[in-house]
Amino acid sequence: MSTMPSIPNLSSIRFDDPLPEAVDVVVIGGGIVGVSTAWFLARRGVRVALIDKGRIAAEQSSRNWGWIRQQGRDPAEIPIAMESRRIWEGLARETGERDLTFTVSGCLYLSKDKDSLEGHEAWRERAKEYQLDTEMLSADQARGAAPGIEGHWVGGLLTKSDGRAEPFVAVPALARAAQRVGALITEGCAARTIESENGEVCAVHTERGRIRCESAVLSAGVWTSIFAGNLGLDLPQLGVRSSVGRTGPAPDAGLPNLFAPGLALRRREDGGYTVTTGDIAEHFLGRNSLKYAIKYLPLVRKANRDIRLRLKSPADWPGAWGAKTRWSADEITPFERMRILNPAPSAMVKKRLLKSLRRCAPWLLRAGIADFWAGVIDVSPDAVPYLCHAPSPAGLVIGTGMSGHGFGIGPAAGRILADLVQNRPVGHDLSRFRFERFSDGSRVSPGPY
Repeated sequence: MSTMPSIPNLSSIRFDDPLPEAVDVVVIGGGIVGVSTAWFLARRGVRVALIDKGRIAAEQSSRNWGWIRQQGRDPAEIPIAMESRRIWEGLARETGERDLTFTVSGCLYLSKDKDSLEGHEAWRERAKEYQLDTEMLSADQARGAAPGIEGHWVGGLLTKSDGRAEPFVAVPALARAAQRVGALITEGCAARTIESENGEVCAVHTERGRIRCESAVLSAGVWTSIFAGNLGLDLPQLGVRSSVGRTGPAPDAGLPNLFAPGLALRRREDGGYTVTTGDIAEHFLGRNSLKYAIKYLPLVRKANRDIRLRLKSPADWPGAWGAKTRWSADEITPFERMRILNPAPSAMVKKRLLKSLRRCAPWLLRAGIADFWAGVIDVSPDAVPYLCHAPSPAGLVIGTGMSGHGFGIGPAAGRILADLVQNRPVGHDLSRFRFERFSDGSRVSPGPY
């Protein structure tokens, strides 16, 4: 299994199905959420086409930590995270794709002070109704659960059933599985806009032509708000740069997915570790930063990380100053100007990471940082997703704003979106994830971020 990160490009397209004239559903966006939606729809015999402006999983879906976590979720997300974990556990068997292997590793949060520990205890109390196997750890138990991690820990929070998978290979593997059960998947093909008739979706216009359809799923990650805006939909969402690295091969210390102050890590299938500080979120200011500033204030005040503002977005980033906000079906769009959002990683984060490794895991530092990259996370004002019907047109379903949770909950999110498309019962209370929550007078109540 290859798990070496590399920068995807359009010179080695893997999914190049011809565009159909008509399908039942068009899925816009080839990340974990869009691919999962296509998988569930195609298995049910629905005619589905998935299109992506660049490559499958080329953006945040391949650049994340690889955690499949129930622990620490917003209470409304917990049952969805639990369902997703069950789906992940069976995907390799159901699809025959070895690259979809799920590994039970556990998830451990270490606390160095009483306030942090009390916060973990408060979360566990709220999560008890879901009967997760989460437990509070004493100082001695926390040290025993984190062999090789140095520091003064007063305790911790551990969920043994949490796990991990390899993002870079897992999402394309699921796309292959979706293709085998009938989904048509086309990379390097940007959706431009959605056509409606009598208030209902009737087609998706792409750079290669028009696809007639009855429904569309918009799951374009950090680009979703821009696409929605062109349709006249006001969807608050901003992007946050997250920088991550991997080490060279290192001893297997038997560590769970681990989050400690200034250090987050997980074991990788290639023998190294994915590592980051986990405590810095960088936002590049653009037009929507000002537009949605007030909506994000509660999250900024509550966030458990250092939020850094950068004065100017790079050219062609979503929402960058001067970028197009309106276009027609026959115009070049922002999605064709930036096929793959590939931000430079933060030198500040790397410097802080090396310092954390030196302090907490010198044995891991000796393995060296073999690669360092960045992605852009789609964050909603309350750090929980949109999983909903759009206000208009009828037949448009939206799945975005995963806020750093997408890889873990992606399969369950895809199942939910597939049910919304088919107007089937979803089995979860989705009121927390509705489109209108930032415009109907509701109080913005941020989840964990």
